[in-house]
Amino acid sequence: MHFMRNLLARVPKSAQAMLAATVRPIFQQASREEAQTQLRQVCAALRARFPKAVELLESAEEEVLAFYDFPPEHWRQIYSTNPLERLNKELKRRSAVVGIFPNRDAVRRLFGALLAEQNDEWLVQRHYFSEASMRKLTDPPMAEVVGVVSK
Repeated sequence: MHFMRNLLARVPKSAQAMLAATVRPIFQQASREEAQTQLRQVCAALRARFPKAVELLESAEEEVLAFYDFPPEHWRQIYSTNPLERLNKELKRRSAVVGIFPNRDAVRRLFGALLAEQNDEWLVQRHYFSEASMRKLTDPPMAEVVGVVSK
């Protein structure tokens, strides 16, 4: 979302809806390779008309397609930064109540307590990722295990 806002800010208001509709399919591809192909096609189509937007799109390719490096079950969750934004908003709200902190340790204590509380809530609430999908991140695929054993 933030990337899209930055991208749209580089084109005239009248072209923003068209640009958004053109760029969105990049993130809806089934694989990183397909997304990269789509990104290159979009860049080629828009280069003459919106060079600043294309420059940003090309320079941010690795960052905006990084979610493809994770299991497909995670894509929907990591595509958005909403949980992190909610946490930051809560930290800001709670620190605004205090106003002025006497020292850095006071800030660390407050934020540490709030983060520990949030961690506890995340442990007992509905899991953001399933245990099986998390195992895909830590356990190597069977083909890799077999390849290691046969070497």
